[in-house]
Amino acid sequence: MNPTGAGHRSRYEAVLFDFDGVLADSEPLHYACWREILAEKGIRLDWETYQRFCIGRHDRHMVEFFCSLKHPPAAFEELWAEYERKRRLFAARVAATPPIPPETAELVKSLHPLKLAVVTSSDRTEVVPVLAAAGLLSRFDVLVCGDDVSHPKPAPDPYLRARQALGIERGLAVEDSEAGVASAKAAGLDVVQVTSAQETARRVREALNRTEL
Repeated sequence: MNPTGAGHRSRYEAVLFDFDGVLADSEPLHYACWREILAEKGIRLDWETYQRFCIGRHDRHMVEFFCSLKHPPAAFEELWAEYERKRRLFAARVAATPPIPPETAELVKSLHPLKLAVVTSSDRTEVVPVLAAAGLLSRFDVLVCGDDVSHPKPAPDPYLRARQALGIERGLAVEDSEAGVASAKAAGLDVVQVTSAQETARRVREALNRTEL
């Protein structure tokens, strides 16, 4: 099935997706988990602050930011020790509320023969269960997650690693954060920026329709 439904061939060899906010509407779940844990430490986190400073950042960098919200700053080791509990909370909430919109799942299934990758700052243990639950894990040729590179987004390293693993020259990245956009562009990819996972399917199809051969 052609991804655009037009019977033409896209000039792209692959589509590379960020995860949170692009494939999965999981940022509110991440936020709720962290807010609950941080409140126990006397740290207040609101959604606006999380959106502005935390989305698209590597987990360790995000925890460093959380430390700065307390005066005097909290010890990094104290908050990082809560990371495993946060992952368990997230897993439970994902199981209760699957975060991949149906239209996004259908998009991923329809993109054959394009190669697909997930390129994310999230931990692999948070990404794989969500993709597996949606029946999408086997559709992705490559996963590049937070701990797979030394220099996370906005550095180009995550997307460069994905390009190399896919063996492609021309790829379309789908991102929601400025850090992700900067990373993809620095790696030589075209970029579609979305504001939520709910618009990913429409925006990707539009981009592929515009760039058919």
